[in-house]
Amino acid sequence: MSVPLSHQWKHPSVRMFAADDDPVDLMLRTAAEAALNAMQSGWQGPPFDPFILAELRRITVVPNNAILDARTVPLGKDRVQIEYNPNRPRARVRYSVAHEIAHTFFPDCSEQIRNRASRASYQPNEWELEMLCNLGAAELLMPTGCLSEFKDKILSIQNILELRESFEVSTESVLLRLIRVTHQPYIMFVASQMPSKQRHYDINYWVPSRAIRRKQSQALVPPKQSVLNDCTAIGYTSTGNEEWSGVGSVHVECAGISPYPGHVYPRVVGLLQPARSRTESVADIQFVTGDATMPHGGGIRILAHVVNDSTPNWGAGFGKVVQQKWPQVQNLFKNSWSGLSHKRLGKVFFSNADSDLIVCQMICQHGYGPSDRPRLRYAALRDCLLEIRDYALDLKATIHMPRIGTGEAGGAWPLVAALIDEILCSAGISVTVYDLPNSRRRQLSQESLFQ
Repeated sequence: MSVPLSHQWKHPSVRMFAADDDPVDLMLRTAAEAALNAMQSGWQGPPFDPFILAELRRITVVPNNAILDARTVPLGKDRVQIEYNPNRPRARVRYSVAHEIAHTFFPDCSEQIRNRASRASYQPNEWELEMLCNLGAAELLMPTGCLSEFKDKILSIQNILELRESFEVSTESVLLRLIRVTHQPYIMFVASQMPSKQRHYDINYWVPSRAIRRKQSQALVPPKQSVLNDCTAIGYTSTGNEEWSGVGSVHVECAGISPYPGHVYPRVVGLLQPARSRTESVADIQFVTGDATMPHGGGIRILAHVVNDSTPNWGAGFGKVVQQKWPQVQNLFKNSWSGLSHKRLGKVFFSNADSDLIVCQMICQHGYGPSDRPRLRYAALRDCLLEIRDYALDLKATIHMPRIGTGEAGGAWPLVAALIDEILCSAGISVTVYDLPNSRRRQLSQESLFQ
């Protein structure tokens, strides 16, 4: 995610929320964790119901015909209630409730009403808060695993508007998910007219697909006479070929969406397809038939597997295979166990099995033994994969694994695969997944999570 580097966050709630972190990255991580934890508890979709999510998070949601869309109302210390207008269109209600749930991620959310209907109450730089909550709502309504079947498809604004209708989400939500899924060279952007710059758009944030070679110092600036100027109302669309500062010749497809609070003109969301972009080679999960304890290829290899948080002894599943082949790996893990806190979920342990082979334990299974519900914890798995990603990038290593989390942990492989793709493959890391010849769990990598 990229925002103009000249921007300094000014809203006090945003500054309190982020501290020394990047507010955009933190919002996306927080929303992703909330969605994964809800899915762990049985939240299903699409469409993903924000009312059920609020219930799982113990947030009361009530109708109120007197407000425009929705608001978050304090009920006392660290407690809030979400109110929404039930007369708004269904998709708008869903988005508004998800947006208000994102407001609850801010530590000061219970200190004042967050009311999107009253312009008189807007603070300076309120758009910063609204932008972050839009991002959070998009992640909640279209979480990891959605739209994976679109990774190789050519996208158009009409396709995106159709997906918005079928998934009952905002255009921004669809684009934010597609840009992380697609293997095509696209840049997703959101732009708005600032009051002092009528008919000229500032890029609020932009997100390149994994196929675009990123330049962190790069700023995107549309021309003054851009097709963005045609999107003067919500739902208006426009396309064209233009020259954008920072990226050069591009094909633009865009649509008008709801404005920020206090702004008159709609925001514009869309896709850029650079004509002369230098593209990255796109990594994808490679499925092979073989033994994961004999990983293919040369160079530094990381063999990753899932273990539980209740015992340092691996008596079943792939952990037992690792223990039998490399007993020193389990001995090292046992020695480190007592030094781990009782909150072990999400921790990662690395040890050398050979000069160029590192075995990695991801503690993301809660307990062990028979269970009516999966023991795999998806949010903890995500934390583990993020740490492995950074470790692998530092070492320029490839990653190898069985179908992690689907054996004793009982997880859903399509969701696990989506997390692997979003975290590891999108970073350009080679990932190989091994199935034994008679494995019944082998399935197509393109399988949709929610079929």
